[in-house]
Amino acid sequence: MSRTFVMVKPDGVERGLVGRIVARFEEKGFTLVDAKLTRLDRKLAEIHYEHLNTKPFFGELVDFITSGPVFAMVLEGKDAIQNARSLIGATNPTEATPGTIRGDYAIDVSSNIVHGSDSDENAEREINLHFQ
Repeated sequence: MSRTFVMVKPDGVERGLVGRIVARFEEKGFTLVDAKLTRLDRKLAEIHYEHLNTKPFFGELVDFITSGPVFAMVLEGKDAIQNARSLIGATNPTEATPGTIRGDYAIDVSSNIVHGSDSDENAEREINLHFQ
C-alpha cells in the first residue's frame, strides 16, 4: 500500500462536489487516511506549486487555489499515485475521458476540480506540506 495527496480545488468545493469525489476514491478502493477543509494562504500555495513558478500561468494558478476553501486528503491504496491519477483524468478536461473526475466534472484547464500528486516524491512532499 502507498499513499498520495489529493486536493479538491476551490471550484470543486464551491460546486458541492467534495462528497462525490471522496466517494469515487473510496469506491475505487482507496482508504481516506486524513482530510481537512482548509483555505491555502498565498505563501503555502506558492510553495505547493513552486515547481511551476517559471510558467506564465503561475500567478493565476496561485490566485485560483487561494480563492476559496479546498479539501485536502491523504489517500492510501495499491499503487496510490498511479490509480488516483487515472481516476482524476487528464489535466485538460477536454482531453479527460468520461468516467474520470475531470472528464465528468471539470469545465476548463484553469478550473479542473482536483489536484493529485504525480510522483512518490511529490506525494511525500505535499502530504508533509499540508498535514504537519
